[in-house]
Amino acid sequence: MTVTLITGANKGIGFETARQLLELGHVVYIGARDVERGEKAAATLGARFVQLDVTDDASVSSALAAIDSTEGRLDVLVNNAGILGSDVINGPEAVRVFDTNTVGVVRVTEAALPLLRKSSNPTVVNVSSSLGSFWAVNNPDRPEFNVPLALYSASKSATTMLTVQYAKSQPGIKFNALEPGTTATDMTAALGIGRPVEESARTVVRLATLDADGPTGTLQDENGELRW
Repeated sequence: MTVTLITGANKGIGFETARQLLELGHVVYIGARDVERGEKAAATLGARFVQLDVTDDASVSSALAAIDSTEGRLDVLVNNAGILGSDVINGPEAVRVFDTNTVGVVRVTEAALPLLRKSSNPTVVNVSSSLGSFWAVNNPDRPEFNVPLALYSASKSATTMLTVQYAKSQPGIKFNALEPGTTATDMTAALGIGRPVEESARTVVRLATLDADGPTGTLQDENGELRW
């Protein structure tokens, strides 16, 4: 059975991705900072839970060690945890946003690499954003053109670049980033926008279930590869 870890999976796109992958027969580990919320989400879905705070090295190491002890490998990693940040642009807020959205990807990926190398079809999916695409934010015909989320956008641009660099340095592992689509989650609640999580999670699931000869080093949305 395919062993999958999803960070930030106690709600939103991560939770729905876990649900859909469980339906496909995956063994899914829900990673969440909050133990109570994470355990509740896992119990609701029939998944497994590991306490995982992507901003804490010890927490990340402990989570991957627990999966190693139980499963001996990891087939799919979905780096989903992320924050939107506030309207404030200053040093502390930049550190907070990047620590979760970008450095968190590095922490979890580096801890997961030894387990991914034990898989016959290792796959990493990084939930990024087209707000990190230079092409999209400079295109007046795109909705990203009018979204002034500087720190979030910059952190997602960095996440996409990390995806490309990991794909180059780890040729035996598929790394792809995605734009999941504007989704109605806690993150976008204040904006009052977004489509159902079920629709957005399908793109995550598609990239999480690629064949061994599937693409790597790409940024994709539901329609295929995106310029960035």
